[in-house]
Amino acid sequence: MIAKSHIVVRYAETDQMGIVHHSNYPIWYEVARTELIKQMGLTYSEMEQQGLILPLIELQSKYISAAYYEDRLIVEAELKKVTGVKMEIEYAVYREDDETPINVGKTIHALVGRNLKPVNVRKQFPDIYQKLLRAVEKPLLEDKEN
Repeated sequence: MIAKSHIVVRYAETDQMGIVHHSNYPIWYEVARTELIKQMGLTYSEMEQQGLILPLIELQSKYISAAYYEDRLIVEAELKKVTGVKMEIEYAVYREDDETPINVGKTIHALVGRNLKPVNVRKQFPDIYQKLLRAVEKPLLEDKEN
């Protein structure tokens, strides 16, 4: 499952050279990640109300070419891997009229309870775990066996 979010670069997101500042890409990843979770039939708020929190534990971002003020972008998010205690999402940012990404990235999120201690989502939140698994095109072998 791939979620697509549309972004129009705002002036405040650019630097003195008119180029999008690198700090905006993780924010755009979050926009796409939120849409991805909605497409799974959940919202961040619902997960948090149930007691599941997804803190970021790793972020990678590769800048391929620049984006500029008023560029129309598409940010794609795809859940690539889920285990009982973490999930990995990959991102690609494109100009609307181009198939070549200008940025690619990845985030890894721990699956923790309100106390910020890891939880086994497979056991403690089986409904959420099944939605996450369905969103992964190729679930991990360990997830198929359990």
